[in-house]
Amino acid sequence: MNFYKQILLLGIAGLIFMLFFHSCESSNHSDNRMGKTKLTKPNIVIIYVDDLGYGDVATYGAANLETPNIDRLAKGGVQFTNGYASSATCSPSRYALLTGNYPWRNKNAKILPGTAPLLIDTSQMTLPKMLKNQGYYTGVVGKWHLGLGDGQVNWNETITPGPNNVGFDYSFIMAATQDRVPTVYIEDGKVVNLDPRDPIEIDYSKNFEGEPTGKDNPELLKMKWHHGHNSSIVNGIPRIGFMKGGESAKWVDENMADTFLIKAQQFVHVHKDQPFFLYYALQQPHVPRTPHPRFVGKTGMGPRGDVIKELDWCVGAFLETLESEGLLENTLIIFSSDNGPVLNDGYYDDAVEKLGDHNPAGPLRGGKYSLFEAGTRVPFITYWKGKIEPKKSDALVSQIDFMSSLAALVGSDAQGPDSENLLDVFLGSQDQGRESLILEATTRTAFRKGDWVLIPPYRGPAVNKLVNIELGNMKDFGLYHLKNDLSQQKNLASQNLEKLQQMIADFEAIRGSDYSNAGKLELK
Repeated sequence: MNFYKQILLLGIAGLIFMLFFHSCESSNHSDNRMGKTKLTKPNIVIIYVDDLGYGDVATYGAANLETPNIDRLAKGGVQFTNGYASSATCSPSRYALLTGNYPWRNKNAKILPGTAPLLIDTSQMTLPKMLKNQGYYTGVVGKWHLGLGDGQVNWNETITPGPNNVGFDYSFIMAATQDRVPTVYIEDGKVVNLDPRDPIEIDYSKNFEGEPTGKDNPELLKMKWHHGHNSSIVNGIPRIGFMKGGESAKWVDENMADTFLIKAQQFVHVHKDQPFFLYYALQQPHVPRTPHPRFVGKTGMGPRGDVIKELDWCVGAFLETLESEGLLENTLIIFSSDNGPVLNDGYYDDAVEKLGDHNPAGPLRGGKYSLFEAGTRVPFITYWKGKIEPKKSDALVSQIDFMSSLAALVGSDAQGPDSENLLDVFLGSQDQGRESLILEATTRTAFRKGDWVLIPPYRGPAVNKLVNIELGNMKDFGLYHLKNDLSQQKNLASQNLEKLQQMIADFEAIRGSDYSNAGKLELK
């Protein structure tokens, strides 16, 4: 009798297990059909824009520019008022973001030409490599500008090493910047739409015989150059560097924002059922500013204002993609810029003439290339629907901290050498950020600690007259208290020697003593 009871109980248990298993399978299939598979780890998206200033976003104080989609992120997440890029120029900031290293530690981490070798060592730990090790599918879409190959690239063959060798499973990029050759897209190491019968040739020192240039053929231009952009002409725009061939592969500048957006959207559609990391690096508002015709004239501020409008629209369209796939509640989005703003950066495009009352730097001093605050303090937002409570934060944070912070989020023990774990700050549950941070502008460095900023003495012009930006070069130390003097108008170095000496000591403990081309000056 006991034997038959045991058989009956085992049969009932097996039936229950089969029903439970079938229910789970049905649920999973249903979720897959709806595109709402539950992920064990959140998706991570970094939306990285180019030359957008602290004052270029409405929620950061821009009175004459509407940026409703960026504002949506800021009003629904953490809007940082003390968020920094590592550098006041592009390549160093991108290097720091992806490696967690201060760029001044790498002598090659400076603005790179279009033919520069890969800046990131392939053996180096990177943000995408760390996430890939944790089961993420990783991708980069947009501007790269971190070098490719070994410096002797054959653009007609597979280009390696590149993004796919430093942790990205997928890459759709432009090699450098929109104003530099080669003016082609590169997907997973191969130039897109290249006709092998029309090979690409690139040279940054001399032109190819018979090829027109901006300097010699102004009649062919639809955008006039102001400085530094007078070499090969592509789509009526003079560029930096010389290019021959590759006609079928050349991009259409006015379509670039749409092209990158579509590739970012496709990445989400294809990889929605697994944890993914997307580094979505938009080119706006870097020069040449070429808004699509549907955005031309929308701001009354010329091409610079119009491409910021276009940039904001791209952010909104990308958010709609995440929403349509049911992924917004499971995606951490970080929005920021690689450095501060610049108006005339090489072309005549009415950026200065049509500026009106708008101030791209907001209340800050300086801009791109500058050691003053506007060079590196940028719009900086974290957003995660349902996980991050909306707030403004004065915490001191840097893009260098993405490495260690996101490692903590996904359970990795990887650390960037200069990266701090500020995950709770980025998620809005803590307000205590970094204690200090070294800032950089074209190999010169400054130091922020608490509310104080130290700018060492540097030889060189006080103002870059070509772009009309104060560089932060001074004969003596600059010491500023940002809480009381955000626009850095009062140099307190001579009035507060004790604080000055302490800041120098703290700075040199990290940076070393060989940091100023002006030499060691006696404190007075």
